[in-house]
Amino acid sequence: MTPGQSLLIEHLAAGYGKVQVLWDVSVRVEPGEFVAMIGANGAGKTTTLRAVSGVVKPTSGSIKLGEVDIARAEPSQVVKLGLGHVPEGRELFPLMTVLENLELGAAMRPEALAAQRRTLEHVYSLFPRLAERAGQLAGTLSGGEQQMVAVGRALMGRPSVLVVDEPSLGLSPLMTQTVFEALRAVNAEGVSVLLVEQNVGLSLKLAHRAYVLENGQVIKEGSGQELLNDPAVREAYLAL
Repeated sequence: MTPGQSLLIEHLAAGYGKVQVLWDVSVRVEPGEFVAMIGANGAGKTTTLRAVSGVVKPTSGSIKLGEVDIARAEPSQVVKLGLGHVPEGRELFPLMTVLENLELGAAMRPEALAAQRRTLEHVYSLFPRLAERAGQLAGTLSGGEQQMVAVGRALMGRPSVLVVDEPSLGLSPLMTQTVFEALRAVNAEGVSVLLVEQNVGLSLKLAHRAYVLENGQVIKEGSGQELLNDPAVREAYLAL
């Protein structure tokens, strides 16, 4: 994998048409760091990731990938600069095979295309089941297998920063563990990770640092362990 870059989000505001979702979001991910964002539904977590990847255009604030401001870049440009996005809901091409979906992940970056065979072997080492299902249509896979494809497709672009949105949604505990072990392994190789995840306990255990979003603003930040031990976080998100 490509060595991690930093991701710096400062005073981000964004929304959809006249509906403002983000009011003041500042998040940083250092090179090689694993950072989680937690919060209730509607807090602005997914919108933050969409702004990072260029799908949603900010109304104010800045987003820097390494030293490059990407706040108003197109998604294709963001990918070329080294960002990989695993979207909520996977968004695979159901009538294409597993292999074809994976190969698309390398299509936008010349360096990813050059290393496609080697990266594919690495993805298969993380998710051996995808090698077994390579010729199968993506739409016929189980939810867990589709999530593996979504993560694998992002990794095929050899990202330096990987943003991941709700990877455990609809997955069994066993499949959730498989996906999270892969994310841990990718981060251990040096890729920076920004994770949005409904399983707050698991994500905080993995994260070096974490942020709590509420109503489009960051209201709390700290190490994963600090937030796991925070009484307000435990009451609001861990039902403890």
